[in-house]
Amino acid sequence: MRPINKKMVNTTRLVIKPLTFSQLKKFILLDGSLEEELMISYTPRVISPEFKEALEQTILPKINGIQTNYLYSTLWAVISTDLNQIVGDLCFIGAPNEDGEIEIGYGTYEAFRNQGYMKEAIYGMIQWAAKQPGVKYIIAHTLKSNRASFILLKKNNFIQVDEMEFLYKWQFKLKEP
Repeated sequence: MRPINKKMVNTTRLVIKPLTFSQLKKFILLDGSLEEELMISYTPRVISPEFKEALEQTILPKINGIQTNYLYSTLWAVISTDLNQIVGDLCFIGAPNEDGEIEIGYGTYEAFRNQGYMKEAIYGMIQWAAKQPGVKYIIAHTLKSNRASFILLKKNNFIQVDEMEFLYKWQFKLKEP
């Protein structure tokens, strides 16, 4: 594994890059301008209306504020170094809470699923989070129907800690409380 720096995470096959405000705006455009700026090959992707709304109404306003540590609020592009393409993305849903928890969300683009990219990306983000002050746990929520997602979390040593009507809650302990 390559060294991890504060603004980027490197794993064996991936560079995981947090997107800035202007890069997120290009991400939403779907016109290749983000890939051009990052000097990578264009990756066709689809942004659901719900995801676009979350980007425009929640993520962009959060990272535009100077008081916010944007690394906990922005989208991180998961870039395959072999393919020189974005193969997925992930994000944290805010800074650590009072219990030291950060929540992770993730997705692999359809053409790149079942190739281990997201398993490796989550592993890289666990390594990054372990070095951040105030972070003790990474949590994730998965739909009970999304078997692939919770298998991925299990492969990264997350444990199921709660069950709701439609969701499972998962946790990875980084540090002793």
